[in-house]
Amino acid sequence: MAYDLEEQDQLEDLKAWWKQWGNTIAGVVIAVSVGVIGVQGWRWWTQQQAAQAAAVYDALNAAVRANDAAKAKEAMAQLADKFAGTGYAPRAALLLAAQLFENGDTAGAKAQLGWVIDKSSEDELKQIARLRLAEVLLDEKQYNEALRVLDAKHDQPFAAIYADTRGDVLAAAGRSDEARNEYQTALAQLDPQSTYRNFVQVKLDAIPQGAAANPAATPAAAGATVTQPGAPAQPAAAASVPQQPPAAAPAPGSGAATKSTATPSK
Repeated sequence: MAYDLEEQDQLEDLKAWWKQWGNTIAGVVIAVSVGVIGVQGWRWWTQQQAAQAAAVYDALNAAVRANDAAKAKEAMAQLADKFAGTGYAPRAALLLAAQLFENGDTAGAKAQLGWVIDKSSEDELKQIARLRLAEVLLDEKQYNEALRVLDAKHDQPFAAIYADTRGDVLAAAGRSDEARNEYQTALAQLDPQSTYRNFVQVKLDAIPQGAAANPAATPAAAGATVTQPGAPAQPAAAASVPQQPPAAAPAPGSGAATKSTATPSK
């Protein structure tokens, strides 16, 4: 009989404890379950988004290769509208910008590059887009605007190519002394073994010492601006943007973005 009373006391204690904490425990269990389901659902959704975006990117890439601007623009519109948060959209915009520039549509090229600068979550892609935008503006002889774009903050690996491009803009504008300083800065930032140093040195040597340069005689103004090996290409080329981005591009704000563009050497 005493044993039965002890069990009854334990049962009463358990009931009292559950009455006090049962709702809290149930809430925690439900919250954890919802969280797990939510995470799994998010992963599934992002994978589906990436797969669909990859298909559209492939279509744009094929259109660019075929020089079909209309189809490329249509594909880019889909990426910008439905898959802007994936890693495919900004890369596609860089490809399309290169094609539009080659076809003489500088306004369209600038619009695509501006989209990358405004919408991409990857700083490296933004810096490449700014560099190409400055080169388009240089081609249009909008020197002050090009310099303004190049004044934006950029990472150290881009220091040499940004300085070199500033030198091109300043040389084309006839600001010889400033151009010389920028080329010298670029040389100081480049690896001593980099073959790109030779191109920068040629442009530096072409600037007359102690005299105003003739813009038409500078390599930049003559269309001789070169592309650093392994660095972002001129607007007319998309070599720094891989033909296939990462298989699963992240959602906006994700830190897991696979950067598929080349980083310029120091």
